[in-house]
Amino acid sequence: MQRFGTLSFGHYGPLGGGRELTAGDSLRQAIDLAQGMDDLGAVGAYFRVHHFARQQASPMPLLAAIAATTKNIEIGTGVIDMRYENPLYLAEEAAAVDLISDGRLALGVSRGSPETVVNGYEAFGYTGSQDPRGADIAREHFDTFLRAIEGEGLADRDPNSPFGGGHGRQRIEPQSPGLRSRIWWGAGNSDTAAWAGRRGVNLMSSTLLTEADGTPFDILQAQQIDAFRAAWREAGHTGEPRVSVSRSIFPITTAEDELYFGGGNEQDGIGYIDGMRSTFGKTYAAAPDVLVEQLLQDAAVMSADTLMLTIPSQLGVDFNLRIVESFATHVAPALGWQPATAAV
Repeated sequence: MQRFGTLSFGHYGPLGGGRELTAGDSLRQAIDLAQGMDDLGAVGAYFRVHHFARQQASPMPLLAAIAATTKNIEIGTGVIDMRYENPLYLAEEAAAVDLISDGRLALGVSRGSPETVVNGYEAFGYTGSQDPRGADIAREHFDTFLRAIEGEGLADRDPNSPFGGGHGRQRIEPQSPGLRSRIWWGAGNSDTAAWAGRRGVNLMSSTLLTEADGTPFDILQAQQIDAFRAAWREAGHTGEPRVSVSRSIFPITTAEDELYFGGGNEQDGIGYIDGMRSTFGKTYAAAPDVLVEQLLQDAAVMSADTLMLTIPSQLGVDFNLRIVESFATHVAPALGWQPATAAV
């Protein structure tokens, strides 16, 4: 593990006791959290994207605000649901954010996760899927998005245009050098991970895998990572791809930590999501020295270069910064993280 950061689900709404976290609160707190994390050095701030839910749905304005107010922190998504996206507009937005951040964008995209509505992407205007989950739409949009950020001409130039005219095909603007190397695909199983390796993009793997054969979650995820890297090499891509995994990890160092997370060290779970038998990763909650021992035995954490800590964003900026700082101080160095070399 070379890097770590936080993965926020961005929930907002009633908190109980007459309190409520508004959408505006959630966005402003995300910016404040990222700024605080930037001061810690060499961490990343990544955000889940959900539609038709009280969660963050339009990440680009948020990422742009964070990019403009931080210096080193990697910023990104985990993940944008490509079924909902206009791929050319997303390519323009991604390039703009990458330029504002001086190349600190880590844009995670995928087919997306289960929704609160039925085929919500159809309400956004994307219909005609031949797949019950819209995976064909997601991959078609992803292919167009990659072509756009690679600078391919995608529209005929108008020779009679009063703005310069010309012939041939025109690319989208702006273009951000190197953005292609900062695109990630969120994979839920080994087949999808291998597909991402063949496409030559980085890999994001979360606390849920749509596979379940009794193999421990971390081993199953490590096998997924191996399949991804093998496919990358077989496709002839150069360089080393990046891999991130997500974990719920809470160092218990105070009475408040114990109150919230004590006794929460669960085991892997197996269940059904989107009709698929799936394996769910456990929560790690313990004293720092115990966490170090446990995480050193987590095959996927040790195989990945980036670890995303899922955080309880509803508990506020100060609380989450303390969790991050505690992890950075007491756990991360033992896993291979070095502040002096981890900055983006």
